[in-house]
Amino acid sequence: MAQLLNIHNGIMFSNKLSFFATSKLLQQKSSCSYIRNNDASRNRLQSFSQGECEIADSVRSSPESEAYVGDEVVSDTLPHIQTLRKFPKQELFAKVVMVRFDSTTLIGEELDLSSQSVSKALFTIKYLHEAGAKVILASDWSSKINSTLVDAESVADILSSALQLKVVTVWCLSSKISLDMEVFKKEDILLLENLSEFKEEVANCPKFAGLLSSGVDIFVNDSFSQSHKILASTVGVARFCYACLAGFHVEESLCQLKKAAKLDKKPYVAIIGGGNLYNKAAALHYLASRCDGLFFVGMMSFQIMHALGLSVPSSLVEEDAHKAALDLIQFAHHKNINIIYPKDFWCINNHRPNHLEMFPAHFIPDGWVPVDLGTRSLDELNSLITKSKKIIWIGPVKFRLSTQHINGASNLARMLCKLSQSNCNVTVVGGMACKAITKESSSALGFNMVKNASVVWEFLKGRKLPGIMALDRDFPFEIDWDAAYSDPAQPLVVDIGSGNGLFLLGMARKRKDLNFLGLEINAKLVRRCLDSVHLSGITNGYFIETNATSTFRSIVSSYPGQLILVSIQCPNPDFNKPEHRWRMMQRSLVEAVANLLTYDGKVFLQSDIKEVAVRMKKQFLEYSMGKIALVQDHCDTKIKQGEWLAENPFGVRSDWEQHVLDRGAPMYRLMLSKLATVR
Repeated sequence: MAQLLNIHNGIMFSNKLSFFATSKLLQQKSSCSYIRNNDASRNRLQSFSQGECEIADSVRSSPESEAYVGDEVVSDTLPHIQTLRKFPKQELFAKVVMVRFDSTTLIGEELDLSSQSVSKALFTIKYLHEAGAKVILASDWSSKINSTLVDAESVADILSSALQLKVVTVWCLSSKISLDMEVFKKEDILLLENLSEFKEEVANCPKFAGLLSSGVDIFVNDSFSQSHKILASTVGVARFCYACLAGFHVEESLCQLKKAAKLDKKPYVAIIGGGNLYNKAAALHYLASRCDGLFFVGMMSFQIMHALGLSVPSSLVEEDAHKAALDLIQFAHHKNINIIYPKDFWCINNHRPNHLEMFPAHFIPDGWVPVDLGTRSLDELNSLITKSKKIIWIGPVKFRLSTQHINGASNLARMLCKLSQSNCNVTVVGGMACKAITKESSSALGFNMVKNASVVWEFLKGRKLPGIMALDRDFPFEIDWDAAYSDPAQPLVVDIGSGNGLFLLGMARKRKDLNFLGLEINAKLVRRCLDSVHLSGITNGYFIETNATSTFRSIVSSYPGQLILVSIQCPNPDFNKPEHRWRMMQRSLVEAVANLLTYDGKVFLQSDIKEVAVRMKKQFLEYSMGKIALVQDHCDTKIKQGEWLAENPFGVRSDWEQHVLDRGAPMYRLMLSKLATVR
């Protein structure tokens, strides 16, 4: 047995240990990294919520998080989430996994298997199947995205052809009965009924969400186009599954958003199409704060012209847009940002629809309607973007009338294709824009492409995406263990929900041959604990602000030594009710502890509320898959009282434990141990 943890006379003793690397530190380093200086006055912990670049000296940002640092809008809108790519593949075996897939990506009229979004979406399903998971597919669809979609079986046929795997339709939602898991004895991939047929889906009905996720272990959201909506199949199901992850398609789409928001190249120009300026005002302000110029190429250009006092046909003026356009112009002027509108348009006459003439933007005669950008406008646009190092094109080059003579989008696409080959970072957003690029370019690999513009507009407005917020969190930084501890090879003790740190700090002073890590969600408490670590000269104690429920694995797996003890003491009983989505004691946490704990390592649980202690015990025994059992023979029988430990086996109490004992109330304690062989 690699490690034997002895408990005697109220003090924890550890045999001499050899350490092994449970996981390598992340290899890549970002430009925003901080290494502890021995003369530093204090450690600091990063605080995303305030948009401040405050990072603990022993915590470095990963490449994925680099775009967020110092950017309040991005960090609030797109939290770091758990992804299928990072989830242990072996833990998918025999699990029931529901995938909410993107119908516009996988079952559209034209399925381009060479498309990156299509390949990522298909790979999510294939990856799960290859890992031995039992897959349930769910989505919504209509004839608008594909005229051949008659029923669920026709969708199953399309998916079977694309995946080269058999997809079988099951009917249970309309009957309001849970899916019979016996069907997985014959089939590995099932497709549920069309979710658009159920009003409970858009209402995010809890009962319907429970029905959807009945028997499901893990939820994978791979429907990026629906991430800005609150649906039962993207938000509601998350509370019923022990792990909620982003699929490969969603992960890639979020990566594209991060790239678009990242200020890594200048000049940065936004080409903005489409209409509805009033509802997009917040997003336009955000773009004006990031970009060096805004070039309007759609209906919004007329709102800008109208606000500037130029002559615009009344039929092209949007209601309520005038003040919003004025505010944007003033904001851009204050920021010294250029706002550019087309100088001429190709127009058609209502009475002669096949006859085109070009007119100046501020002088479109009565009876004529703009349908495309004019020659001067395209020349000015080309001159602007040629000097740019980063470009985002969002929204169609389209006006109220469509015609076969529209070439503005194609011309713009050709310009961008040329620029993408000369070290210019180009992001293309929206179905029409992406289609134009695909048509004009032999390869779309040189572009960051996001087909769903609605999600991007919501992101640019600074709004949180419900479908993303419902997923489990991931810790966004890599830990520099050499900076956190004087000797990172020592065995590790982790206290989950460390509070004000009295227990962990006391243990660190007592056992200098061990390292102690406190994981606490309260930022203020963490800062106080880090101050105490510094002032006390403790070199074997450290604290991190995080929600350990979902980040425990990503943090502790990189520690170079052995994990010998995990303690969970007095979790909030209200917060830990079974129906609470973010309760501490979840199956994902128990499985992570069971996997990372060294053999004969211990789990110490205690609470002043018996029901909470019983629930924690039950969850560890149930979810550890036979790896963890109650300690029967390593404890002094004198300290046992029935099934509970009569005394704290470490001789160091937490503040709440001391408070409970001072008022004469009991504490319910127990010790679990990881077995050398699974039962």
